[in-house]
Amino acid sequence: MSVVLLAHEQFPDRAKTAVSILRYDDTEITAVLDRDNAGKRVNDFLPDVQDAPIVAGMDDVGACDELIVGIAPIGGGFEDSWRPDVRAALERGCDVTSGLHYFLEDDEEFRSLADEHDCELWDVRKPPADLTVSDGIAADVDAEIVLTVGTDCSVGKMTATRELYEAARDRGVDCGFIPTGQTGIMIERWGLPIDRVISDFAAGAVEEMILDRGDDHDYLFVEGQGSIVHPAYSGVTCAILHGAMADELVLCHEAGREAIHGYEDVSLPPLSSYLDLYENLAEPVHETNVVAGALNTRSVETDDAARAAVADYADAIDAPATDPVRFDIDDVLEEIL
Repeated sequence: MSVVLLAHEQFPDRAKTAVSILRYDDTEITAVLDRDNAGKRVNDFLPDVQDAPIVAGMDDVGACDELIVGIAPIGGGFEDSWRPDVRAALERGCDVTSGLHYFLEDDEEFRSLADEHDCELWDVRKPPADLTVSDGIAADVDAEIVLTVGTDCSVGKMTATRELYEAARDRGVDCGFIPTGQTGIMIERWGLPIDRVISDFAAGAVEEMILDRGDDHDYLFVEGQGSIVHPAYSGVTCAILHGAMADELVLCHEAGREAIHGYEDVSLPPLSSYLDLYENLAEPVHETNVVAGALNTRSVETDDAARAAVADYADAIDAPATDPVRFDIDDVLEEIL
């Protein structure tokens, strides 16, 4: 199976879904669609992920099986400039996967083309209809539950979760990954999109995934979403925190981030304050602690400066920390295990 990633005008910095698929999915990536960077290659920007050519559109792509929309813009809308590529993919018989709030299968043109060419439209963010409220029993599973939480959205929670999961698995730990957002679901090919679930059922959806996998593993690494202080996304953060009933939390932050993403007039609170915010909010449901930190240092140019930033972050949260992509993860993983 071969995949094309759509990331027009946003690769790599604002195409975190595409970047994560390149980094963590074993599927062959045929090409990345980005008009601004056509003619270059993925490794020109990201040397540590699967390489692929960057092209202007589907007309420049060879044989492939699936087109994945690798962008997750605020609001999850569909850009009409993407329509020719989605149309071309369907006309060639390719399945199309999207993590947008705009559902492709509800688009009359796309639905008609998919039916005509025997293609599947998979709207990853469309939840099932049979979800219910939480019973407050996620803590009853055998596995230790590890949840990533953030100082803000888009600070690297999915990446940190994935790095911890893969490092633990490489060490021989019996562990599972719980996908709560479109990127994790695309990589794992299962999961529930918590930010699209009816609010009454969001914690229950997380609990359902924990119950489904919790007795099969010793550890479950749960992908966090949003931030408890984010004006738009705090609701989904709280739902995951309470639904997962996590035993341990890993606090994720981006070096240099001072204001809330999308709300730049709202300053982030002091880093140390997040420990009490998350632990106190979780305590009535299930007591937990921030045991480690993950710092995204993508904006820090040198390794020495990044190490200094990690050290400062570890001091601020009084816990071991690392950049799980840039540096060794062993100390943080050891603290969790």
